[in-house]
Amino acid sequence: MSKNSNSDGKTRRALPKEVRKEQLIRATMKCIARSGLSGVTMARVTTEAGLSLGIANLHFESKEKLLLATLQYVTAEYNRDQKSILESRDYPNLAAQIEALLQFDFSAAVTEKNKMAVWFAFLGEAKSRPTYQRICSRQDSTSEALMTGLFQAVIEEGAYPDTNAELTAAGYIALVDGLWLNTLVAPRRLPRKKARRVARQYLASAFPQHISPEF
Repeated sequence: MSKNSNSDGKTRRALPKEVRKEQLIRATMKCIARSGLSGVTMARVTTEAGLSLGIANLHFESKEKLLLATLQYVTAEYNRDQKSILESRDYPNLAAQIEALLQFDFSAAVTEKNKMAVWFAFLGEAKSRPTYQRICSRQDSTSEALMTGLFQAVIEEGAYPDTNAELTAAGYIALVDGLWLNTLVAPRRLPRKKARRVARQYLASAFPQHISPEF
């Protein structure tokens, strides 16, 4: 074996714990997108990641712990990035902040096929799996609370007396979930840009002074 090969092997073994975990989580996402939750095995994940079964067991101990970590990874990433928009003070006005929210929710990164497949795979199991249900519900609750704050500020600025911030936020989240599902299962009928236009019309009907139905 060459010196370079030895060096590469040492580098792979020496990768930080969090890097290893992310490798395994991303491989799990690909396996879920391809075969569903029931089709995920530790052996398939390690093959996808190019790692040994021993390394996977060292970091996650079991398939269930790996699946939970994968769900937590996807939801935490979304909540973190959405929070950075909804709590930001860097936008010139509230209209620009709403626009940023729309662009984010229907960006290529958020609607990436593997991420969507993972989200809906876990959501489909949530009714019978309390842990999954708790994590999925927490994501929606976090989003709704942050969004309600933004929408309340918009209502006060635009004087929309008949609009309820909490209900508008809940409606937007439900609408986006449905649009995401359709972009996943029927992307030709409802491509990402068309889905964004549907969401835009919903927000434009609630806040006509702040957002146009067309962009």
